[in-house]
Amino acid sequence: VLFRSMTDKVKATIKCFVEAVINVLGTMAMVQVKPGQAYLKKDDKAKGYITGVIGMSSPSGKARGTMSITFTEQSALGIVSNMLGEQFTEINQDVIDAVGEMTNMICGQARKNLVEIGMQFDGAIPSVVTGKDHSISHVSSKAILAIPFTTQFGNLTVEVCFS
Repeated sequence: VLFRSMTDKVKATIKCFVEAVINVLGTMAMVQVKPGQAYLKKDDKAKGYITGVIGMSSPSGKARGTMSITFTEQSALGIVSNMLGEQFTEINQDVIDAVGEMTNMICGQARKNLVEIGMQFDGAIPSVVTGKDHSISHVSSKAILAIPFTTQFGNLTVEVCFS
């Protein structure tokens, strides 16, 4: 796939992740997700309470990336309750595990989409970070792309970074 400009490649990359979030959360948790305007993030502060983070690397090992998905406490509890069919009122191990699983599924779907635009990545094992004002470590501190989403349960933000 040839891109006319870097902007086209960025737009195509955003589209890969937006489609993955809509597809996975719609299918797995019956949640309607609305993407907002993507922006470049300037710091490592999470925009929520619980974050799933997963690393990616190209088969050659030359290119690396990270994807994170951060939920507010409310959005995590609502989405996981829908996904698992039971009511969660606090962040516990089941919710943490479900966030890790959603991170894995969204990243897997996005990686399939990325192949179609000429970017091939393998995924690592996700980790989950919780707590107010936690930080997210990406492979690079420059050019962290953030995509905000709204759901009936609250907000979530996907961040993507490649080096």
